[in-house]
Amino acid sequence: MGSLSIWHWIVVLAVVLLLFGRGKISDLMGDVAKGIKSFKKGMADDDEPAKPAASEAPRPLPNQTTSATEGEKKAV
Repeated sequence: MGSLSIWHWIVVLAVVLLLFGRGKISDLMGDVAKGIKSFKKGMADDDEPAKPAASEAPRPLPNQTTSATEGEKKAV
């Protein structure tokens, strides 16, 4: 009792093929490959440096009013 022989692995493989069929196993492996590719793509996207924000000042909302005009803001 310790290691499994080649006959044990052949029986296990035969049972798996009987239960799942050849088509389901290949579909499953294709889905696993797609998952790995999307994971790698996501990790690569995280490694890219973040784009710096625009140097524009934030615009006030349309319903907000300011007490100072543009000329007064620059003079101060």
